Amino acid sequence: MTDDIAKIVRTFIGEHVRDAELGDDHDIFATGSVSSLFAVQLVMWVERTFDIAVNPADLDIDNFRTVNHVVRFVESRRAAAPA
Repeated sequence: MTDDIAKIVRTFIGEHVRDAELGDDHDIFATGSVSSLFAVQLVMWVERTFDIAVNPADLDIDNFRTVNHVVRFVESRRAAAPA
């Protein structure tokens, strides 16, 4: 499941990153690879794509700064969701 999520996230971020190389630990915000508006777009995309709610407390840039961070965030929200 993690690999599937990573592939989906990597593809989406890769479509918006200005850097030629995107690794799963590449900090897209620290390197200026994307605009600040992309943060909002990324949050909305995560909600729609993975059918999870991003709560105000979740709006920490650390949850979204790399492919791996997004994957961990998605997995944690899914694990916390009621069955």
